[in-house]
Amino acid sequence: MTKLSGAKILIESLKKEKVDIMFGYPGGSVLPIFDVLYDAPIKFVLTRHEQGAAHAADGYARVTGRPGVCIATSGPGATNLVTGIATAYMDSVPLVAITGQVKTFLIGNDAFQEADVTGITRPITKHNYLVKDVRDLARIIKEAFHIASTGRPGPVVIDIPVDVQLHETEFHYPKEADIRGYKPTYAGHIGQIKRAAKAINASRRPIIYAGGGIIISAASNELYEFATKANIPITTTMLGLGGFPETHKLSLGMLGMHGTVYANHAIMDSDLIIAVGARFDDRVTGKVDEFAPHAKVIHIDIDPSSVSKNIKVHIPIVGDAKSVLQELNKLVGKVDTKEWLAKIETWKKKGPLTFKDDDKLRPQYVVKEIYEATKGEAIITTEVGQNQMWAAQFYTYTKPRTFLSSGGLGTMGYGFPAAIGAQMGMPDKIVFDIAGDGSIQMNIQELATAVNNKLPVKVAIMSNCYLGMVRQWQELFYKRRYSYTHLEGCPDFVKIAESYGAAGIRVTKKKDVRPAIEKALAINKPVFLDFRVEEEENVFPMVPAGQAINRMIGGMA
Repeated sequence: MTKLSGAKILIESLKKEKVDIMFGYPGGSVLPIFDVLYDAPIKFVLTRHEQGAAHAADGYARVTGRPGVCIATSGPGATNLVTGIATAYMDSVPLVAITGQVKTFLIGNDAFQEADVTGITRPITKHNYLVKDVRDLARIIKEAFHIASTGRPGPVVIDIPVDVQLHETEFHYPKEADIRGYKPTYAGHIGQIKRAAKAINASRRPIIYAGGGIIISAASNELYEFATKANIPITTTMLGLGGFPETHKLSLGMLGMHGTVYANHAIMDSDLIIAVGARFDDRVTGKVDEFAPHAKVIHIDIDPSSVSKNIKVHIPIVGDAKSVLQELNKLVGKVDTKEWLAKIETWKKKGPLTFKDDDKLRPQYVVKEIYEATKGEAIITTEVGQNQMWAAQFYTYTKPRTFLSSGGLGTMGYGFPAAIGAQMGMPDKIVFDIAGDGSIQMNIQELATAVNNKLPVKVAIMSNCYLGMVRQWQELFYKRRYSYTHLEGCPDFVKIAESYGAAGIRVTKKKDVRPAIEKALAINKPVFLDFRVEEEENVFPMVPAGQAINRMIGGMA
């Protein structure tokens, strides 16, 4: 059998895994790999920063459900991937990050562009590998893709020294990955499922609390059947948006720090919480010892370490959301929620999700117009901050894998490269990044990537010349002492876009919002929409840090 170099084994293995797109940036320690990539049938997307490559691979993974792949050289190239890897880790995104490393005999000698990549990334990966023998490479790649995409997904790093890339061996790609000690549980315990069904059928004020696990496990149909069959209201986390259609009467929208008034009141007054694919993070629970004081908790999650981690769980079910819901749907009936739904309806009337609709250019209005113009069919990515919350609140999500945002890590600069990855993964979809003028400048260089790859990504920049969310906290809790949150000298985003070969449109008046959006949608290349919005607009409702989630600022009539 013909022997192949480590670099060729890598590319052949990626082909076996049906990898069609890679994102990355070349360098000295990955030259053998890039030489093989030159003739490979894999589309390579040259980003302008390694962080952009990681976020683009993340965006691709979130819209397709397949592992995203990125590559960088050793040392600074690898460390520039770290923020993107951590982002994927916090949000359970399947990612395989390939990094070059100095030659094996130089490891530990402080060689040029050496960094302990496995040590650096160990806390932010599901698993990582330092390949020391080319004979292990094919097996490691098979394991990496298996680990990244099964159980609770997450990023895996493969660190490959230059000499391993050059060494040769026979190529045998394993049909399956058999990893001792790694056997994720998919089927929930039937006894626990029966206990859960009994509790659900006996409840009077139940609420479904669905998280990103619904999206990951492709359980949206099962969730819809469950909610409608049992007639139970449902709220989602930010990463669960799109897992249940927000146009449905049972939908309460998003809960938590910037969730709807009615979702927060409902969960606090419920007698049973059915948590599916969610982890009870601090933005949802608020003050933990006051969270849902009257409720029993059913928790369905594939990750056993998440169960009872933050909130005491009465009926734990470890398993895949889709599988468990399929079994649960056989056992639950219609619950008597008539009085409960009527009470929730009063909260909806008292505290609708709204904003001041006047002649001023307000960001919430911009988001609603994007929704209307795209008929709710766009893939929305966001940066982090106020723009992220307005995108979550005022765009109505009805389908899974249409809302992409950095939830757990809160990474500024995520949205634009994620939009690039999403557009590559779903070329026929409209992709809109809803951004702030602070976040967009974190990875603005990826305009070159979007232009060079002819990607018609649209970016709505809410330009208020502030780091908006931090400024809001300074206004509310620090006596308006705006310490270094005013972005003095806001750039001309139209000129920046045009300088890269993209289109730029500035909007300063409310009446011009919809025409500008429609004009952008008609342009078949990247467009920066620079909306000069009200400078001190705030995100409401808002739960102050350390408070129970029914103690909100704003939102109630």
